[in-house]
Amino acid sequence: MNYFAHGRRFIDRPYFLAGTAVPDWLNVVDRKCRCRSKKALPLVDSADPLEAEVAAGIVQHHADDDWFHRTEEFNRLQWDFTKRIRDFLGKDSGLRPSFLGHILVELILDSVLMEDDPAELDAYYSAFDAIDPAAVQCTVERIAGRPADRLDWFIGKFVEVRFLEDYPDNEKLVYRLNQVMQRVKLPALPDSFETLLPELRTEVRASSAALLTQHPT
Repeated sequence: MNYFAHGRRFIDRPYFLAGTAVPDWLNVVDRKCRCRSKKALPLVDSADPLEAEVAAGIVQHHADDDWFHRTEEFNRLQWDFTKRIRDFLGKDSGLRPSFLGHILVELILDSVLMEDDPAELDAYYSAFDAIDPAAVQCTVERIAGRPADRLDWFIGKFVEVRFLEDYPDNEKLVYRLNQVMQRVKLPALPDSFETLLPELRTEVRASSAALLTQHPT
């Protein structure tokens, strides 16, 4: 799952919402800083309600990823996208097809959800106005046991830039994908990659209900 799919159900709980975004924020700010469920769980019962909500949101993020990545539909799409991307980029494309196959299912699912309810995306971003980014960073550092430098700054930029809004546009999505590729030290995608995206969008839209059906526990 990506940001919006993780958080859209929790817009009325801003600090819980922030917790659902924390693992993805850390992937951008500091990939060595990890907030695992095992470390977050003890703080779910914290006497500090803010701290408890952030911790509970982090636990929710990992629980959602666990069932989402085990669904038959996600794995079918991920493998299908990987093959299509490998055919498009060529057999010498390295690790990019499997990595892209995974994240494109998630990013395009966010795009589908945003297109279906633009007002919900506005509410999602507005909910972050109610949080103190420095307080979120403090809770994250307590859970991770190490500094999370610049997390508070990045939360502000996340709300200011609203890059999730770029996902429905193919050209802008390629731009955002290349930011990710640079961050994980993989070669950039060619501009022509956007011609592949419409068919992938069609597949995710057709599968969106199945993707959001929770895996049996």
